[in-house]
Amino acid sequence: MEVETSVIILNWNGAAMLRQYLPSVLAYTPDADIIVADNGSTDDSLEVLKNEFPSVKTIVLDRNYGFAEGYNRAIEQVDSDYVVLLNSDVEVTDNWLAPLLDYLQNHPETAAVQPKIRSWRKRDYFEHAGAAGGFVNWLGYPYCRGRVLFHVEQDKGQYDTTAEIDWTTGACMCVRTRVYKESGGLDAAFFAHMEEIDLCWRMRNKGWKLACVPQSVVYHLGGGSLAYDNPRKTYLNFRNNLLMIYKNHPCRRTVLTLRFFLDYIAALMFLLIGRHGSAKAICSARRDYKQMRSAYKS
Repeated sequence: MEVETSVIILNWNGAAMLRQYLPSVLAYTPDADIIVADNGSTDDSLEVLKNEFPSVKTIVLDRNYGFAEGYNRAIEQVDSDYVVLLNSDVEVTDNWLAPLLDYLQNHPETAAVQPKIRSWRKRDYFEHAGAAGGFVNWLGYPYCRGRVLFHVEQDKGQYDTTAEIDWTTGACMCVRTRVYKESGGLDAAFFAHMEEIDLCWRMRNKGWKLACVPQSVVYHLGGGSLAYDNPRKTYLNFRNNLLMIYKNHPCRRTVLTLRFFLDYIAALMFLLIGRHGSAKAICSARRDYKQMRSAYKS
């Protein structure tokens, strides 16, 4: 059965990324609509798209809404059966999309899937953001098959079996459009980081399943927006992780009590190694989490 699929690439001041990675998407995705949603870029992204990639559809947003709301606004404008959220720094491979769509068509209980994510820089290693499928431990910390904390494994075929997972990476998520919309989409308050984990948790709480389909492989540059040690990234990760636990965890009171101590231990460790900005970011994240949680039903 033929299905309609939209591959949406969210772009913000990424003309160089478009030139580097969009050709592979066009070459290896013949049966889907390729859409670039421009998040209020101030560089020449729109001119590059118009002059160098005229076959690509564009959705032009009036300002930078962040990853979460940017995708929400773009997906509001499509009515395809499936939508792929694809980072602008992802190189796809031949036949990458078909295994994802085949799995969704043959598993009606599954809401979203992801491919195996390898590093663009070290091509036989997994990439940090998603690797071979994401999980969340009891304390609310996310990790992946092929990546725990900052340790990333070499891909030796150890995760070449399809697996049910807790979350699919936002670097390359293929999701049923209807389920995405009915689940509320990505939480715009998160702005960026962990918003896809929160969405996946909400979908799972509604009874949907998620999977990694390793027969599909893509290569992700990663770190294109913020470096791993950037205090802004630390802030977003800690704040959004707390919000995600508050919204979704069945034992949130116990977990959030434990996290109070663990977060400040992490802040102390950053102080001891001289990363004062990251320590301050954790304190700011906890403060803002307390202010923001009242917006969600208790």
